[in-house]
Amino acid sequence: MVKTVIVGNKGEGVRSDCAVTMEITDQGGHNIRLNSKVSTLFGEEIIQQAKSILHHFEIEHANVTIDDTGALGFVLAARLEAAIKKLIDTDKQYLPEIIPANTNETKRERFRFARLYLPGNTPRLMINAGLHSPDGVILDLEDAVAIDRKHEARYVVRNALRVVDFKGAERMVRINQIPKGLEDLDYVVPHHVNLVLVPKAESADQIIQVNERITRIQTESGSKHKIWLMPIIESTLGVEKAYEIATAADNIVAMAIGLEDYTADLFTRRTIEGEESDFARKRLVVACRAAKIQPIDSVFSDVSDMEGLRQTVRKSKSLGFDGMGCIHPRQIKVIKESFAPDEAEIEKAKKIVNAFHEATEKGLGVVSLGTKMIDPPVVKRAQKTINLAITLGIISKNWRDEYEQQ
Repeated sequence: MVKTVIVGNKGEGVRSDCAVTMEITDQGGHNIRLNSKVSTLFGEEIIQQAKSILHHFEIEHANVTIDDTGALGFVLAARLEAAIKKLIDTDKQYLPEIIPANTNETKRERFRFARLYLPGNTPRLMINAGLHSPDGVILDLEDAVAIDRKHEARYVVRNALRVVDFKGAERMVRINQIPKGLEDLDYVVPHHVNLVLVPKAESADQIIQVNERITRIQTESGSKHKIWLMPIIESTLGVEKAYEIATAADNIVAMAIGLEDYTADLFTRRTIEGEESDFARKRLVVACRAAKIQPIDSVFSDVSDMEGLRQTVRKSKSLGFDGMGCIHPRQIKVIKESFAPDEAEIEKAKKIVNAFHEATEKGLGVVSLGTKMIDPPVVKRAQKTINLAITLGIISKNWRDEYEQQ
């Protein structure tokens, strides 16, 4: 009996994607039917790519229907491979050539103000994501992908990591909850992912399992690039174990909180005021600061309420968070602007850093500003504010000369 599989997306509203219907037969060669508005211009090229992929997997006879809505080559390759892997048992992969921009590692200390979530099975949202200037893009294999589509999403995400230029944004992948998420690592670790988000983290052991799998994959594949981790706290148990999780491994650079699942675990409703999550958010910030990693706030789910988002980010910043997730590109600008230091913060930081500079030049062991003594942590925070303002272009690198001339 011939088995038929269908993968991918088609229908109203689907763009830059394709659906592949495939069955492997005993004879007849490659019978490929293409339904596409661009078949006149690119039909032969699409069919030749499909045949090349079938040959790569040593499939000599197959009936294939491709319903195309403008899929790029890496998407078509992902859809065809996903269909093939559902029909035959093979360890072969069909990997598009990786572009140099996607081999860069990222630093432990970098801005993670706004991280844009992109559903792992919706390639059209990935293609131009870097143009919106997020600090990171999150190719999501977890909640944004239906259970019966997770298999095919892995190939789209893998190929996107190799092919899509995200314009300097940190390349992140949110895997599924452990232990299922360990299998996701096979598809992303060898392909220059910068950071892996570990959802619903509730113990240090989960983080250890992730790192053990990463080490095994890198040993087998020969890849050696640094991969950072960001656990996501989404339950009451996770909140209770926040510090244990934050210190579970030295490649953890940040920890986030997911408030939708957390409030559900509390048997309460999430509100814009956020009183129901106040304790959890503060607990997470304290754990992160104690562990010397970045605390990252939850997403704001109403993409039409820009003022509500702005207020939420201000509250988030006041609690000590360094960034938050976003689910729509229009949220990025508001989040970045709100997390950036304002004029009053910068002026205060300038005075503190100048006072420290003058005290150092005079060989004084005590730094004072007016009648107040300034402790080293205060100076460090002020210097961080100055560095941030310089990096964001709010003030120039020569700010001290300009400040002293005022």
